[in-house]
Amino acid sequence: MSAIDLLIGLLAGRQDPATLAPKDWDGVIGVARAEVLLATLAHQLDGASVPPAVAALFADQRAAAAVAQKQALWEAEMARRSLDPAGVEFVLLKGTAYAAARLPCADGRQIGDLDILVPWHDIGRAENLALIDGWEWVKQDAYDDAYYRDHMHELPPLIHAKRDRMIDVHHTILPRTHRVTPDALALVGDAVRTDMGFRVLNPADMVCHCAAHLIADGDLQGGLRNLWDFHCLTRDFAAADPGFWDRLDQRAAIHGLEGAVHRAARLARDVYGAQLSGCWDRHDPGDRWFVRRLMARDDWGRPTQFLMQQAFYIRSHWLRMPPLMLARHLWTKWRKRHSDASRGNSSS
Repeated sequence: MSAIDLLIGLLAGRQDPATLAPKDWDGVIGVARAEVLLATLAHQLDGASVPPAVAALFADQRAAAAVAQKQALWEAEMARRSLDPAGVEFVLLKGTAYAAARLPCADGRQIGDLDILVPWHDIGRAENLALIDGWEWVKQDAYDDAYYRDHMHELPPLIHAKRDRMIDVHHTILPRTHRVTPDALALVGDAVRTDMGFRVLNPADMVCHCAAHLIADGDLQGGLRNLWDFHCLTRDFAAADPGFWDRLDQRAAIHGLEGAVHRAARLARDVYGAQLSGCWDRHDPGDRWFVRRLMARDDWGRPTQFLMQQAFYIRSHWLRMPPLMLARHLWTKWRKRHSDASRGNSSS
């Protein structure tokens, strides 16, 4: 069995960790690290029978993830102190939202940037307040800045001068030029407040955003982790609310994300063994290509199937913008890289 199959089996509870040989652990750890799932695996196997060296590594991973989660929540608090006094409400997204809502999928999840959603009419004020309070632009290139502002679903990324932490300020969840246009006002208006006082997307919208990030907006890079998020969110929300799947279907329709959400659910079934029923438990021949893309790593954790990866990369851009805009964007980026490389060679 391949290392990626063993990793999935361990996460899903189908594989007994006591049956793995030392060389199996080498592969599993390599793939888990590449997919940013190592700390998640450490949490899943907390208390399981594993070799001493693996147990020590897992303990370190759990501790590091706990620290990272505290840092992420502190950064969210800093954003609240910056925006709330001015009346700019924001909604936490992705990993920080999972942590603020104390969701099980946050256990072991590595949290990088702080992602927040701000209503479009407040995006300018949020930007000004962030700059006043110590965040600075990461991208200084004029083309990149204009590209973010004209076409993307967020401001150009900002980094705090002292804390060295990045913040992504979103005004919707998919690029403005994307073929799908989620209802950003509904996302913000129907957000819920956690016991920490932060606002997060309601459960169905949180799952819709996860599916959009996985299926509709990317090339499935790091897809196993994002699919794990989707699997855990839907499993736990459905366990707490028998009508969740119907509610999810309704919200997906509002946001134009029915295809992405249903595909993500089928992939969670095919990869992690999620339990589906009714209209969700169907089969689509196209899903096999997504599964192959998700599984495209060797036993060292290195990417494989280069042509398939490139196809998904092109697909992600094709969904994001019309053909002429895409051609112009790719040509501009190619020229910029070529120019930067030429300057670098001449200076050396």
